[in-house]
Amino acid sequence: MVTKIHDLKPAAGSRQAKRRVARGIGGRRGKTAGRGMKGQGARDTVPAWFEGGQTPVTRRTPKAKGFRNPFRVEYHVVNLDTLAGFDAGSTVDPATLRRRGLVAKRGLVKILGRGDLGGRRLVVKAHAFSAAARSAIEAAGGTTETLAPPWGDRRPPHASNNALTNR
Repeated sequence: MVTKIHDLKPAAGSRQAKRRVARGIGGRRGKTAGRGMKGQGARDTVPAWFEGGQTPVTRRTPKAKGFRNPFRVEYHVVNLDTLAGFDAGSTVDPATLRRRGLVAKRGLVKILGRGDLGGRRLVVKAHAFSAAARSAIEAAGGTTETLAPPWGDRRPPHASNNALTNR
């Protein structure tokens, strides 16, 4: 059977019937219409944010300070002392580091210069190197290769769809 537009109706229990109020004292929900006697609730509605005179949560919490750069590129950091655990002559790239659980599944990798390689010659491929790391790898007889970011020459994916970039 084909559903037609006039057969559509809301799911059972998803809609509540509108409260029908009477006008005089004789009708059900007449006179006070279910609002009780006197008081604030009997007269008009109170704004949703009103907390009875207590300073509202919107005024209690501080304003967000600072600035978040939408174009910031964040790296997963790997130091030289971590690379010292690789065999001499091996190639170290982001995929190898991910397999060993040294960096997260996604994201760029940057090699920093803490520690030393212990004289191991490595071929290191990463998205960025610090100057100290690059010179230490090359001094040990290894080579460095800077990889292009996966998004190419476009803007980083997290920098799209926000107020600063959609102008």
